Amino acid sequence: MTDPRNVVVTGLGLVSCAGEGVAAHLAAFRSGEAPRTDAETFAPYPVHPAAPLVLDGQIPKKSDQRQMEPWQRLGVYAAGLALDAAGAKADAGLKAAMHLVVAAGGGERDYAVDGQILTGLRGAADPGAYLNERLQNDLRPTLFLAQLSNLLAGNIAIVHGVTGASRTFMGEESSGVDALRIAQARIAAGQLDVVLVGGSYNAERADVLLIHEMGGYLSKPDYRPVFARGDAPGFVLGSGGAFLVLESEEHARNRGARALARLDAVASDRTKRVPGSVAKSLAGLWSTAGLRAPDAVISGATGCAGITEEERDALNDLAPGAPVRALGDLTGHTLEVAAPFGAALATALVAAGEAREVAVTAVGHRRGEGVLRITAAGEAAGTARETS
Repeated sequence: MTDPRNVVVTGLGLVSCAGEGVAAHLAAFRSGEAPRTDAETFAPYPVHPAAPLVLDGQIPKKSDQRQMEPWQRLGVYAAGLALDAAGAKADAGLKAAMHLVVAAGGGERDYAVDGQILTGLRGAADPGAYLNERLQNDLRPTLFLAQLSNLLAGNIAIVHGVTGASRTFMGEESSGVDALRIAQARIAAGQLDVVLVGGSYNAERADVLLIHEMGGYLSKPDYRPVFARGDAPGFVLGSGGAFLVLESEEHARNRGARALARLDAVASDRTKRVPGSVAKSLAGLWSTAGLRAPDAVISGATGCAGITEEERDALNDLAPGAPVRALGDLTGHTLEVAAPFGAALATALVAAGEAREVAVTAVGHRRGEGVLRITAAGEAAGTARETS
């Protein structure tokens, strides 16, 4: 059996309330300032809206822009940034061989149709029959297809020409962990040479705010730091997209691409949530990921009561003295995209020479736990490339 290959990151694409690109996110990380927040549109629920984008820069056709929902535009844009940074945008042959792994939730609702159905339902003589009729006639097959989670992968293929095999993971925070885990494992095992992996999320949706509020997961009415939410536990959702180009170290070297960092390990778990289970899971995943003495910890902690305090205390034991930064204080909580955002930010810190080893956690608000290990790639392969 051959030894696993080193897996390196050669491109990053980031879009969030912190701005566009690596430099904007590193600046926000260093500043420690509160993220850009909209507390009015969906009051009393604050959200962190993505910074305005000039979509033409990564999605040149207006027709493509129009047919995508906001979460798809964010993802396609971030994917384009990652391809640019990796020096892959103009390489049709490389993109044809590049596989795609996406973490995504469901598509977005047609609020007009939903409103009409709910309004009519109130006065219907037979609500059940009325609802069945409306679902059959108003929710057209084309509307349903427009909401499929794997359309992000499809649009990336159409717009950017990434035409290798693709797969889409659904399942809240764990989907982002598993997207990275599968991509890393397949490259390490020699099954693939290069993968574009990531996802996107649109927080500015009344329907998702309603769903999470019904579960008691939203923090309100104002933003406060994740680890200081005390009497207002929960998360503040953030819009954004994060993609990474992963390659085997040899593949990157052969094409002259700079290795920004190594993605050494992605460990995942799904425990039955009882007091102490999160701390126990993190300790096991920490060991599985091979973490030693990280210079920094990027936490995907949600701010939800109980599990956030458990994670904080566990990290104090696992990485004593290491600074812990909550991703939610930079981008907001991006659910499926939390792990890719954490991996990308950790890579940026390593590439900037600010850390040699970074730990990333992703503890789901309801289920699922993940830990990633990002380390310095050593001597960079080929010529350094600016990441933006």
